[in-house]
Amino acid sequence: MSSGRRHRSRAHHLPWALGTVFGLASCATTPPSEPASVCSIFREQDGWYAAARSSQQRWGVPIAVQMAIIRHESGYVADAQPPRRWWLGVIPLSRPSTAYGYSQALDGTWERYRDSTGNDGAERDDFAAAVDFVGWYARQSQAELGIPPRDAYRHYLAYHEGQGGYARGSHRQKPWLLSYARHVQETADRYQRQLQDCRAELDQMLAIN
Repeated sequence: MSSGRRHRSRAHHLPWALGTVFGLASCATTPPSEPASVCSIFREQDGWYAAARSSQQRWGVPIAVQMAIIRHESGYVADAQPPRRWWLGVIPLSRPSTAYGYSQALDGTWERYRDSTGNDGAERDDFAAAVDFVGWYARQSQAELGIPPRDAYRHYLAYHEGQGGYARGSHRQKPWLLSYARHVQETADRYQRQLQDCRAELDQMLAIN
């Protein structure tokens, strides 16, 4: 999962903005055209605000934090995956991890989420399931590590390293990760400010629908 996925197998994951180019299995879902604006995202993507608000109500994790983590994990690409490795530049090998989807959750962590929540049909390329997963994972980090719900910086570190890795301080040896987590916090703060201007509009649209 960047972490939502990492707790499990500790597979190394290079964040999207650090130059990772994710392979796309299909073009079924088009990412938001203005990912820097959470208001634009919710106006454009039908059902996303309802899903993010539902996750916030269920797990107590702010919408802005959930969305910032997804933004920096997959760039809102539904079927994002780590790039496949190649032998001699021509023979495809396995991918470096099983990370997949909006949340970049690993296979094992996703199964743990489905077992824990009873959401047996949840798929990682479904936004509603992915945002609920992020809220679920952050809620665990809050309970196990004492990370406040609005602390996107520390939530991302725990998401990337796994709760066990975070507790051991593995993130402290990764300056690039600490820097990246600050970008996640900046995005969450910007999204929170934006939501103050459009939340009433989004709630009204949701009520009408």
